[in-house]
Amino acid sequence: MTLRLEQVTPANVADACGLRVEPEQEEVVAPVVRSLAEAYAQPGVAWPRLIYDDDRLVAFVMGGFDPGCPVDYFRCGIWRLAVAAGHQRSGYGRFAVEAVCAQARRRGRNRVTVLWVPHPHGPEQFYLRLGFTPTGQIHGGQVVAERFLD
Repeated sequence: MTLRLEQVTPANVADACGLRVEPEQEEVVAPVVRSLAEAYAQPGVAWPRLIYDDDRLVAFVMGGFDPGCPVDYFRCGIWRLAVAAGHQRSGYGRFAVEAVCAQARRRGRNRVTVLWVPHPHGPEQFYLRLGFTPTGQIHGGQVVAERFLD
């Protein structure tokens, strides 16, 4: 397994927009195309990246870095994570989360947040295994969780 992080470019944007999650997750994971539209609207804040295993696109992650945001849990966090159908439980999601955490450290941040929809096919257990802890806050029906960095 040779994983790498890539910026979204004209050469790979169509592949990015074609990435699909497992069918049972479609109602709790935003399509990549929507995430890219949001990134386009917030170029100084959004940090969208693709994860490749060799030459195969396996995941999409988007961090958000807005230290001046009045909502503390939107200052530094994982805004989106989508692992392609058939590729979950292979370490790609963990790689994506750690990439956002590494970027947060480079930016001098010590806390990363994430929000998820409580759902039987949602990512709650995944994020808990990676050290995120619910804060007790709810935003738009989503659980707010945080992870403090070393």
